[in-house]
Amino acid sequence: MPARDGIAAQCSVLDIRDYTLDYETPHGVPVQALRNVSLSIRPGRTMGLVGESGSGKTSLAWAIMRYLPANAAERSGRIELLGEDLRTKSDEEVQNLRGRRISMVFQDPGTSLNPVLRLGEQIAEALTRHRGFSAKEAREESEAWLARTGISRPADMMNRYPHEASGGEKQRVVIATAFACNPEVIIFDEPTTALDIITARQILDLFDDLHDETGVTALYISHDLGLVSRVAQDIAMIDRGEIVEQGACEEVFGRPRHEYTRGLLAAVPHPDRRIVDAAPAAAGNLLDLKGVNVSYGERKSILGFLEPKREVVRGARDVSFGVKPGEILGIVGESGSGKSTLAKVLAGLQEFEGTVEFDSRTYSRRRDIDREYRRTVQIVFQHPDASLNPRQTIGKILSRPLKLYNQLSRSEIARRIRELLRSVLLPEEYSARFPHELSGGEKQRVAIARAFAAEPQLVICDEITSSLDVSVQAAVARLLVELQQQTGTACLFITHDLNLVRQLAHRIAVMQNGDLVDLFETSQARAEERHSYTRQLLDAVPVLLDSGRQGRDS
Repeated sequence: MPARDGIAAQCSVLDIRDYTLDYETPHGVPVQALRNVSLSIRPGRTMGLVGESGSGKTSLAWAIMRYLPANAAERSGRIELLGEDLRTKSDEEVQNLRGRRISMVFQDPGTSLNPVLRLGEQIAEALTRHRGFSAKEAREESEAWLARTGISRPADMMNRYPHEASGGEKQRVVIATAFACNPEVIIFDEPTTALDIITARQILDLFDDLHDETGVTALYISHDLGLVSRVAQDIAMIDRGEIVEQGACEEVFGRPRHEYTRGLLAAVPHPDRRIVDAAPAAAGNLLDLKGVNVSYGERKSILGFLEPKREVVRGARDVSFGVKPGEILGIVGESGSGKSTLAKVLAGLQEFEGTVEFDSRTYSRRRDIDREYRRTVQIVFQHPDASLNPRQTIGKILSRPLKLYNQLSRSEIARRIRELLRSVLLPEEYSARFPHELSGGEKQRVAIARAFAAEPQLVICDEITSSLDVSVQAAVARLLVELQQQTGTACLFITHDLNLVRQLAHRIAVMQNGDLVDLFETSQARAEERHSYTRQLLDAVPVLLDSGRQGRDS
């Protein structure tokens, strides 16, 4: 990568030296977020910053961008942009720096765009403020940048509001805004986490193209080692606020020195490292879906002709498949493919047409689903914060299914709660805690324990690892497989992570635009007869190679 004009190849564009950051607390005991952090990024290079939740990645990004909250206490160190210490800049100087010399692409584009301004206005605003463009020039340049990010109808996108664009389109707008002012450094903070796998791959390809075209220096923050190995030349591993290892990607990934790095590398899902036994032999299916259809946007009332015409969206179209007792069936596909629609149908949360046959019982409508079905089919949702009552203790949460579906005494319920906590590897004393006192992985373990409390025959897991760090994801996946094997419970594992699902599923079903387009034994994932969309999904997965990193040249 050639150095940008005016920047010597041997100097660092962004140089952080011995930086320490604390957060003051009402109790008087500060929380140490970063400790003696030092790293340098040379011109035109991309450095990956990798660590688990709470490691200090985002705190470092906020410090660089000068977005720190009022309770932040910078104890020591320098943060230099081409030799200028950003810590010494006034608020006005920082305002002029942001967007013009240093930009940031946030994890969720929906929260970084102004919902009351058109998308074109938001790019143009940066150009008029930082590059002195006229309104006409800013509009033309904004449209050109949208075209460069791969948006097929940039003029139309200019006039849309954020809620009228998809997640991938919004992230392209944010990236266009970040690059438009030709900054010296761009920080990418988990920019693909909120996107499905194919859209994420397109965003990564876009980053590669724009990076090569502009020669911008970048800091790429992620917990996904496979992804970082694809986009970065250098890497820094951060653990509890300290940089524990850094260097060229091929060195760090190929010959990791620190235990923390080795642990994260070992946790990266790989299809060759299976964590599930062979599928149990079974004469028939526990579950059969036959011709299931789900439509959104149809008129339901007899006066529907008076309602505005709405587009009918097919969430599921004539979907049929079976699940054997004790089997783990993975369901994969992009956002909007119909995965979660099927989960809601099977959990009794969605109206449908067709039939669901479960354990010799047939259900043709949602209203037919009875109490016994709801006991034997349980669901674990993607976000435990949204599914665990914040006002109830963990013990109270776990007692709910025991009271609903089992005739147990108070002492038996207390004993069963202790057993459930032990089964998901949580201390018994957690029964007195509230959800906000647990980490994300611990909360997801509670949600899994609650699902298994009713002694179900089928558990639906809807993207339960998507928001977790790679090491926590690996632990939760192993826990689920162990529980499933101990209880003989069948499982539907819905995900967009094909590496993970190939580790733990016996078979894989592929959904696209509401259609079931492929269904196969996991060992046949790369067979020639696979559907073209299945191959597209497989090719989109960033894989961390054992010999080092892939994709980007040094």
